Amino acid sequence: MAKTYLLEIGLEEMPAHVVTPSVLQLKQRISSFLKDARLNFTAVQTFSTPRRLTVQVEGLDDQQADVKKEVRGPAKKIAQDADGNWTKAAIGFSKGQGASTDDIVFKDVKGTPYVFVQTFTAGKPAKDVLTAGIKDVITKMNFPTMMKWSTYSFKYIRPIRWIVSLLDDEIVPVQILDVQAGRTSRGHRFLGHDVEIKTATDYEADLASVQVIVDADKRKQLIRDQIAALAKDHAWDIKVNEDLLEEVNNLVEYPTAFAGDFDAKYLTIPDEVLITSMRDHQRFFYVTDDQDNLLPHFVSVRNGNADHLKNVALGNQKVLTARLEDAAFFYHEDQQHSIQAYVERLKKVSFHDKIGTMYEKMQRVMYISDFLADRFGLSETEKNQLHRAAQIYKFDLVTGMVGEFPELQGVMGEKYAELKGEDPAVGQAIREHYMPISADGDLPKSQVGAVLAIADKLDSISSFFAVGLTPSGSNDPFALRRQAFGIVRIVRDRGWDFPITKIETAIQKELASHGATFNLNFADQTQPIAAFLTDRVKQWFGNRKLRYDIVDAVIKGSRQDIREMFKAADVLNAHQDDADFKDTVEAFTRLLRITAKANLKVADLTVDPSLFENDAEQRLYDAVQPLEKTVTTTMPMDERFTALAKLRPLIADYFEQTMVMSKDEAVRNNHIKQLLIIAKMINVMGDLNQLVVK
Repeated sequence: MAKTYLLEIGLEEMPAHVVTPSVLQLKQRISSFLKDARLNFTAVQTFSTPRRLTVQVEGLDDQQADVKKEVRGPAKKIAQDADGNWTKAAIGFSKGQGASTDDIVFKDVKGTPYVFVQTFTAGKPAKDVLTAGIKDVITKMNFPTMMKWSTYSFKYIRPIRWIVSLLDDEIVPVQILDVQAGRTSRGHRFLGHDVEIKTATDYEADLASVQVIVDADKRKQLIRDQIAALAKDHAWDIKVNEDLLEEVNNLVEYPTAFAGDFDAKYLTIPDEVLITSMRDHQRFFYVTDDQDNLLPHFVSVRNGNADHLKNVALGNQKVLTARLEDAAFFYHEDQQHSIQAYVERLKKVSFHDKIGTMYEKMQRVMYISDFLADRFGLSETEKNQLHRAAQIYKFDLVTGMVGEFPELQGVMGEKYAELKGEDPAVGQAIREHYMPISADGDLPKSQVGAVLAIADKLDSISSFFAVGLTPSGSNDPFALRRQAFGIVRIVRDRGWDFPITKIETAIQKELASHGATFNLNFADQTQPIAAFLTDRVKQWFGNRKLRYDIVDAVIKGSRQDIREMFKAADVLNAHQDDADFKDTVEAFTRLLRITAKANLKVADLTVDPSLFENDAEQRLYDAVQPLEKTVTTTMPMDERFTALAKLRPLIADYFEQTMVMSKDEAVRNNHIKQLLIIAKMINVMGDLNQLVVK
């Protein structure tokens, strides 16, 4: 008969960001345990609050399935001696299976007799299986941070205070340290009390009776509904940030949303500062009107009921006001100094003690930006905007506002730049140079911001590589992988030509010519940096589940040009299901293998038609001649593939009728030249020898 098993791990309050991943980990671990233990179930439901991680296993078999299996042992000639007596090998094998030699039977396997033993393992009751294994399920969980408590050496996310372990209405014994599992759970810390769970299926209702909403999804929806009701009552627009909602949801067990106010005088501060103060520091939802103008109100969520809610709102208002007072002071104080004064301060701010100052970094980035602006074809206006932005783009790091609110770096740079009369495009670039701030974060919207972002990230990578501070394993303290991935994403988004080695070498010369290397040895890092960025391209492909052989083809044959990698991958991915894709690739790779083995070192690849020995050579020659002029680096990659794919039947006929490695050296070399011309055009799409076609 199907049963329900309930496991609740009661804890001190956990950090909000670990609650959801932890309960999902618990679900995965108990599911794997039950499957390994041969206990079938229909579903695992999760419940979670800041003080508990809970799984409810539904449709659980009341007993393990019996296991019958036939185990093969040694060959008969090893199991018995010449007189037919059992050898030590046979005796040891049968004992190992819990049997005796009387249980051995012989069966032929491909003409050779082997010994076999039939084994039977009776299934154990579910309670016994759970009793034996649940402790490991709990104690072997992993968390981003761990702690010890009391005199114990055991570590966990937070101290374990109680455990509920019920199979229907029966307690499944589990003990961890001094905590013995039972049926008693704890209600809301202030509104509830301990509660006895009679049966596993009563769990959600029993906890609700002590003011704990254990279903995280229901709790989150309740918060949504309460915020929507406040918005409707006051004719407000409240944008519910999903990350903030997730965090707030994992901070409360019985949510009650409420509104508060702050003085309208603070609305003179930039919206970003107000929103950061409310959302990031106080976990408040901000309020706007129907024109998206910020209003002097906020919405928060209390871990409790509606009693004395006005006092709670006033308390939150006082805390927010203190924050806003600091923000207003720094905002007005920062404007008393010029941008140049802040830039001068950066001469004394260390970027890294092995690399140099922040000012020196800005100098390098300025020259890198100028170089990239020319390469990427920015207009003269954009070049001037970029040059100015690169001269000052880190100045806000030494302002009081960013010192108090570090998450506003870049944002305040844009605000202050505009207040000081800088071109809006300069301010926008200052903000955008940090983008993307995560693997899937927003990219710069402006050309100027995109180039500055690449220049800044490229300098950081080059500088840390130059002093030997490179990522290793999972260790990447300076987020160089994220910055490299950002470069890759921006280049793909903009479609800029980006041959990594060539650009890195040119930048090094540019810095040296201006005396801006600041004693950093970049020269030896060209290839490591190219490989590092190429790995990030490979990561991008991996994130999108691109075929591994297509990835290998474009990575190994790309000559480390990021744009060409993406173009080639897009084309091969688009054509992989074509009816003639297999035949085309096979024709190309046969040609590539022959030319790779050819030892022909000549600069002139002129083909002499007078040396042709058959019509197939002439037809292929006639088709290739016009392609030499049209299949160039300026031709779209998809058009290149289509044009070259049309050669497939001609290449097949060519190999059918032509002895490529002719004994006549002149004829042989003529063949190789003709194939090398085609190979050079094919290689633009990558190393097609890496493709696996079946």
